[in-house]
Amino acid sequence: MAANETVRSDGAPAPIGPYSQAIRSGKTLYCSGQIALDPTSGALIDGDVAAQTEQAMKNLGAVLRAAGFDYDDIVKTSIFLIDMNDFAAVNEVYGRYVDAAKPARSTVAVAALPRGARVEIDCIARK
Repeated sequence: MAANETVRSDGAPAPIGPYSQAIRSGKTLYCSGQIALDPTSGALIDGDVAAQTEQAMKNLGAVLRAAGFDYDDIVKTSIFLIDMNDFAAVNEVYGRYVDAAKPARSTVAVAALPRGARVEIDCIARK
């Protein structure tokens, strides 16, 4: 069995803690949660939850591509929201990225997210 491989993309923000952007284990990729950090500055982008969801999905896509995966390879996502009233806005943006794949998903309300983000999204992908 092959060893786990750390995945790193310059197209996504560097981790803000002791974790990897993703770990590839065989044909499966486990992506850490992405919030709406600008990959260049590391700062949280300005904007509403739709804009933050867009940036989080772009960051997730950069990590997926760095490992040779794409949005269509996602089999499971988790979405963390600080306000469930944002559910529809997040769904609208999220759906544009995973429309064909329609992965399994959990959406959970949380008290807070890092850096004051409104949304965080992680995923598991498989080739």
